[in-house]
Amino acid sequence: MNRDDFLPIERDTHVGDVSFVVRPNWWQRFKRNRLAVIGACIIITMIVLAIIGPMVSPYSYADQSLLEANQGPSLVHWFGTDTLGRDIYTRVMYGARISLTIGIVAGLLNLVIGVMYGGVSGYLGGKVDYIMMAIVDVLYGIPLLLYVILLMVIIGPGLTSIFAALGIAYWLNMARIVRSQIMKVKEEEYVIAAESMGIPKWRILWRHILPNCVGPIIITLTLAIPEAIFTEAFLSFIGLGVNAPMASWGVLAAEGISSMRSYPFQLIFPALAISITMLGFVFLGDGVRNIFDPKEGDR
Repeated sequence: MNRDDFLPIERDTHVGDVSFVVRPNWWQRFKRNRLAVIGACIIITMIVLAIIGPMVSPYSYADQSLLEANQGPSLVHWFGTDTLGRDIYTRVMYGARISLTIGIVAGLLNLVIGVMYGGVSGYLGGKVDYIMMAIVDVLYGIPLLLYVILLMVIIGPGLTSIFAALGIAYWLNMARIVRSQIMKVKEEEYVIAAESMGIPKWRILWRHILPNCVGPIIITLTLAIPEAIFTEAFLSFIGLGVNAPMASWGVLAAEGISSMRSYPFQLIFPALAISITMLGFVFLGDGVRNIFDPKEGDR
């Protein structure tokens, strides 16, 4: 660690008669935001627990033992058991796999479909932009819950329906944000110069315009992942998510709320998992915003 780590976001430096500005790199700005570092640690911890957590448990997420039903946390069952005698720790860790997978898949859909769609719409403009954005407005006006119900009728309940619903409607915000950014960037002189040189439009968009929009894209992506996790938890909570005996955090919360008065631990542990993960992504998103917009960190 050197002295520059403790300097403000931006400072003036004088060497002889020359004055220039020194900016710390992205890692230094990220480290200054302690909440962002905590958020990154939380997310990494949750991913590691989702991978190895069920492996260290002698139980599976579906094992039932009515003789051990509704037992409190102990050395045998770290988080206790539910009304069917299933180990809550194993189910919470297994639920982390499902919930985090949905968040990651939703993020990829956001990144691929939203960036490509918004990029083409914003760069081409004119009638193409009008038609593409009209489609986005129509899809945006239909609640996600209706997509899920319709897909459950066609495909059946489960993860497939949730992934399909997210694939239809979850990239709309990203497309709008990318379009607005590209409409600003495409008026820059270097873009006009590239067009005058006869460079193909797809290359200008991919090589010159989109890299200058990476800040808003990453910020939107970081904040979209927890939204997808919470959406899945809500859908599973109301019975439109994964099927029993599979366990997501929403399913566990729905099961725990029915016995909350007698056995509150059955609700506390999945609720804590959801809350801690949400905080982790929110803290990380705040740190990413400071990286790409240093003025935010000065406030």
